[in-house]
Amino acid sequence: MLKFLSALFVLLIPALAFASEGSGSIHMEFIHSIYGYFSLGLFVLAYTLVIFEEKIHLRKSKPVVLAAGIIWILVAVAYVSIGDMEHAHNAIKHNFEEYAELFLFLLVAMTYINSMEERNVFQSLRAWLVTRGFSLRAVFWVTGGLAFFISPIADNLTTALLMGAVVMAIGRDNTKFIALACINIVVAANAGGAFSPFGDITTLMVWQKGQVEFSQFFMIFIPSVFNWIVPAGIMHFAISNEQPESLDEEVSMKFGAKRIILLFLATIVTAVSFHNFLHLPPASGMMLGLGYLGFFSFYIKRVEHRLCDYDSPLGICEGDNLVELFDMFKRIARAEWDTLLFFYGVILCVGGLAQFGYLAMVSSYLYTGMGPTFANVMVGFLSAIVDNIPVMFAVLTMEPHMTLGQWLLVTLTAGVGGSLLSIGSAAGVALMGTARNIYTFSAHLKWSFAILLGYAASIIIHLMLNASVM
Repeated sequence: MLKFLSALFVLLIPALAFASEGSGSIHMEFIHSIYGYFSLGLFVLAYTLVIFEEKIHLRKSKPVVLAAGIIWILVAVAYVSIGDMEHAHNAIKHNFEEYAELFLFLLVAMTYINSMEERNVFQSLRAWLVTRGFSLRAVFWVTGGLAFFISPIADNLTTALLMGAVVMAIGRDNTKFIALACINIVVAANAGGAFSPFGDITTLMVWQKGQVEFSQFFMIFIPSVFNWIVPAGIMHFAISNEQPESLDEEVSMKFGAKRIILLFLATIVTAVSFHNFLHLPPASGMMLGLGYLGFFSFYIKRVEHRLCDYDSPLGICEGDNLVELFDMFKRIARAEWDTLLFFYGVILCVGGLAQFGYLAMVSSYLYTGMGPTFANVMVGFLSAIVDNIPVMFAVLTMEPHMTLGQWLLVTLTAGVGGSLLSIGSAAGVALMGTARNIYTFSAHLKWSFAILLGYAASIIIHLMLNASVM
């Protein structure tokens, strides 16, 4: 496995070269140095531990954060050994800036998602779905469709977990239906996230880097639809049309829930406006949006205190005892810190490897030697095996000379390629945990041929529809 991963990273990762002003040139002789070999081996080892997270129960952030620190020590020592005292310092500052923008953006988005969850927004949607009396085929398409259209706003992980809870509640003992519905949800959530800057980390990175404008992402909307519709249409015939037993469940949204949804939409508009009109980082607009939530959370607290005194029917009080007040900082504390730190480790690891010249060499081979279309299609296959974040970060930092159509292609393939295997995306890994022993690696693999057809269809549709920007 270690040799396999090593070969992937050396031969397939679309690579990068550090290119900020005043950074100096990368010394390619470091490719064959002990510093470079050790750093590459350390990264492969760390990522092997990430892949086996579910087996060894070691959080994915820990190995990559440790590897990042050691790799940058080796980068600094290597450049000091040739008398360059500034290169490592300038290079790591560039990586810190990349991470800081991503971190702040995601922290605000996660806080809003957690706030909506605390206000029962997602729970009420789930309760509404399970009481509609849909047939199994209808549930299959409704959950897939909702996953496709919710993931562009929320992240695909939250979307998959929400829709997964619905199909497990309705399917109950029908393991075949649950497995097929989970596959459909994973494909739909990944496809939906591919055409929106907010739908996936990779699209967010492309947008923040300025390679694709906000409105231009919608050029891959139809290819994304085909990526989901093709495998869903094939799996449709394996779903029975029986009527499951109706469920009786009712969940009410808490006070302020709808206004938090509106504030989240306002925050998205603010972030887009900061980027498009003020030419400021989108993360700064998101932080302003966090200010919206901060003031509204203060208002919620005051109202809930007052309502509690009057024995509110809103369910926040029991007699005269306050159960829980809304607290924005508790929602911040519940952010996915393991994921946020994982991004730090990946960005610093890949950025460190770039300083030894490995990734620039491979990028030249792929994007110059094989052509951008081939390289970008390969990104999707690689994303099914390893996380798409280090792959996309490598492509973005390298900044190969590509047309808008090729940047959209790599955005599409990196986003939907993870659907080919259950371990290829956060949505798939999460559902394997919640639908344990039902939605499995092998269950997903049985339908990989259908997903591959959708992957091919999305690429062909993109090449046809967007030929003018290729």
